[in-house]
Amino acid sequence: MKKYLILCIVFSLLASSCHSEQKPIEANDKRDINVSKFDTATKTIHVFVALCDNKYQGIVPVPKAIGNGQDPNNNLYWGCANGIRSYFKKSKEWKLLKTQKLDKIRMERLVFKHVSKHYYLVADAYDGQYIKKTTTDFLYSAAGQLKDTIKINKTTIGINGNAKMVAYIGHDGLMDFQLNENFSNADGKKRDAIILACISKKYFAPHLSQAKANPLLWTTGLMAPEAYTLHDALSSYIAGGTADKICTKGAMAYTKFQKCSLKASKNLLVTGY
Repeated sequence: MKKYLILCIVFSLLASSCHSEQKPIEANDKRDINVSKFDTATKTIHVFVALCDNKYQGIVPVPKAIGNGQDPNNNLYWGCANGIRSYFKKSKEWKLLKTQKLDKIRMERLVFKHVSKHYYLVADAYDGQYIKKTTTDFLYSAAGQLKDTIKINKTTIGINGNAKMVAYIGHDGLMDFQLNENFSNADGKKRDAIILACISKKYFAPHLSQAKANPLLWTTGLMAPEAYTLHDALSSYIAGGTADKICTKGAMAYTKFQKCSLKASKNLLVTGY
């Protein structure tokens, strides 16, 4: 496994430059889990980013400047050129509406609006030492156990389990720790999911299956979980593309930036169980 982690970080470096806390609703809880009202004419994609962290994650250290999980501005998966914040801010498809500091765990939140569709993208940068919480928040949201809303101008949008899609970006912490939490689906709704992390299909499948989420894009091997793959997959998703088309768009972006064959990218980035 150490060999896998070393390769995963190497691949990442080659491609890089440089409210209140809600508790999950238990699956057998009889409370109304749809109590939060939001504008159903809008759709939200909620992205959970575990900042790369030399000290607190089971990785071979990357250069200090990009591996400080408490520094979003320079982090490999956030502030670097191919990090979520930098890449989406440069996109012609998304407009940044709000930047917010949340708390000591969720160090920064960005809210984007698609330029032509009724889609919002909410991206949260989690302090890298809290990668386990990043993972459980993602899975609780995928299961509909954790729901929330935020207000953007005069529009209230759904986030966490109220989002149409949830995505996880970063190191695959499930290589390092096990989860014993219950991620059973709480409301009968099937949310779409993207997981860009090394070997994410193998490690996340049992939990995502329990949540009854729909894995549109995840991985079979080692990969660089950078923003271009998510960005281009979402372009197809928002345009109404099929799961195969969404997967292909993500693979094409990965091929372009990683300079590998499309066949290799398609073998790496897959859809469905």
